[in-house]
Amino acid sequence: MSETTPAPTPAPTPAAPPVQSPLMLNIQYTKDLSFEVPNAPAIYTVLRSAPQVSINLDVQVRRIQDDQPVFEVTLAARAEATMPQPAAAANAANANGTPEDKPMIVFIADLSYAGIFTLNGIPDNQQEPVLLVECPRLLFPFARNILADVTRDGGFPPVMLGPIDFVGLWQARRAQLAPTMPEPVASA
Repeated sequence: MSETTPAPTPAPTPAAPPVQSPLMLNIQYTKDLSFEVPNAPAIYTVLRSAPQVSINLDVQVRRIQDDQPVFEVTLAARAEATMPQPAAAANAANANGTPEDKPMIVFIADLSYAGIFTLNGIPDNQQEPVLLVECPRLLFPFARNILADVTRDGGFPPVMLGPIDFVGLWQARRAQLAPTMPEPVASA
């Protein structure tokens, strides 16, 4: 028989610090939600087809603590549905001296959906695109679902938001701010 000697056990190595993700979503929540049907119940009797829906979208960022890379990112969406005035209402409005081409409001939905994000090890000069592009991209599917649910629950076809180009929105915002920003001074 042969004798076997146990293999030496390796010396314990110090535990490596846990690797932190550069972008961490701590929590997400509905900050504000409003749904109104200003012309109810009449709107339900005159609406014969899907209304015209206009969407406004905005991204707002604020730092939670000055000494920490923790930010609240809010995706604000407003959906306003309108339809042309019914003929009887347009004639009555015209008799009162008001313009007849003003569309009738079907519904207004306002949603502010927010998340608290921690940025780990992201340099200051790279935080803006992360906060205005990547963070809203993470929040968007949840905000889209809430907006669709609330409009459907209000008795209307659900508002189904298509994909949003957050890079394009960020670039447009930067272009708007560019004329107001001072030109960098070249040093010799």
